[in-house]
Amino acid sequence: MAAAGPLGVGEVSQLAENLLYQLQENFQALTEKLTLRVEEMSERIDDLEKHVADLMAEAGIENTNEELRH
Repeated sequence: MAAAGPLGVGEVSQLAENLLYQLQENFQALTEKLTLRVEEMSERIDDLEKHVADLMAEAGIENTNEELRH
């Protein structure tokens, strides 16, 4: 198998462009995944706050949602 010669400017440029494109695609996918996870967490926290407020109301403890967030 013959050794490959040095890469030309065009080849290096194409390799760099391909690498940057792959990085951009991976970053976009990760950003979308993280955004979805944060939204899911936010919904779960909202549900938890509601359940805590409901339990407190059942126990006769008076607190507002604002007090629960602090």
